[in-house]
Amino acid sequence: MAEEIAVRFRVTGVVQGVAFRYYAQKTAYSLGVSGWIRNLRDGSVEGLAEGSKSGVNAFIEWCKKGPPSAKVEQVITEYVPFSNTEGFEIRR
Repeated sequence: MAEEIAVRFRVTGVVQGVAFRYYAQKTAYSLGVSGWIRNLRDGSVEGLAEGSKSGVNAFIEWCKKGPPSAKVEQVITEYVPFSNTEGFEIRR
């Protein structure tokens, strides 16, 4: 079985008002990644991505570009314990 990992992430730049969370959810589902994502008051987004090492790594790579209207400055990641989250939720 593929190694499963969990990564907490924060994305800075122009990442709110550009459908970042929607596209992230769509991308996560396509990669078999579970977790969540939400906007922060400082204009960044944060979340958790869990799944196969290759799926999570591909998701984080997507976050470095984001959707067409985004202007990503930085993606900060931290490995956290795997918690077997189901689905990929957009949190408010």
